[in-house]
Amino acid sequence: MRVAPFTRPTLLAAVELLELHSQARFNQAVLRLGLEDEVPQGTDLSVGKKCAILGRAILQRSNNILDTLDGSMTLAEAVVREAAQLAHSASTNAACAAFLLGLARDGFVLVPGDQGGGASIRAALPNEIQLPQTDDEVHHLLKHFRFNTPLGHLDQAIDAHARGDWAACNSQLRTFLEGLLDDIARIVRPQEAAQLPTSENRRALLTDAGFLAADRNEWTRDGKGYLNGLFKMLHTQGSHPGLSDEDHSTFRLHAVLVTAGMLLRRLYRQN
Repeated sequence: MRVAPFTRPTLLAAVELLELHSQARFNQAVLRLGLEDEVPQGTDLSVGKKCAILGRAILQRSNNILDTLDGSMTLAEAVVREAAQLAHSASTNAACAAFLLGLARDGFVLVPGDQGGGASIRAALPNEIQLPQTDDEVHHLLKHFRFNTPLGHLDQAIDAHARGDWAACNSQLRTFLEGLLDDIARIVRPQEAAQLPTSENRRALLTDAGFLAADRNEWTRDGKGYLNGLFKMLHTQGSHPGLSDEDHSTFRLHAVLVTAGMLLRRLYRQN
């Protein structure tokens, strides 16, 4: 089955953005989505109420395949493409901001069309990463191992990113990753980990235990390993207006999710 690469918050944000349509244009969008039997076409209901009906239909059938002028795609992708046209022309709208943040969390960006043409979306990361699935897997494994404190920090980071609070997101991401590795150390070497005074000591312990691979530069005592560098990047603080901070915060979120997924899968295989 073809799976839609968009999470529930992004799909709901896309549907909410369609409320900017007039009745006639909204009805046309519903026809393009093939949902005219579910969403009333008359004017008795407001566009807002029709959006609520449309949202339920989209969530129930997000992976259904739809034939469009752009080819075959899931219903989820089709509604996101519909919203992208509005996001390009209503970039200051609050619903648009929520939609763009949802796209960013799912690993996509909005691309304006040439010479005023319609906007499109494209993946910001390689397809192999499959970010929404990675996020789901990370949450599942955190619950499996009962890593409740790191899970709370991750959820706060994602919530801060959704609000556009980049500094809070960055701070929570570092705390999440640090807590995750601490908890992993307590599983891999419980007695030794309990005696160590710092998180950095516990990361060194994971390397000594073979959980982190020094020969692949995952963690090195000279500070030049991958995780060493990731923690240094996550340690930088501050939030300044502008797209660069949104991009960097989103990049940190993606990097941490992919790294956490790798570590949790490794722990699961070893236990």
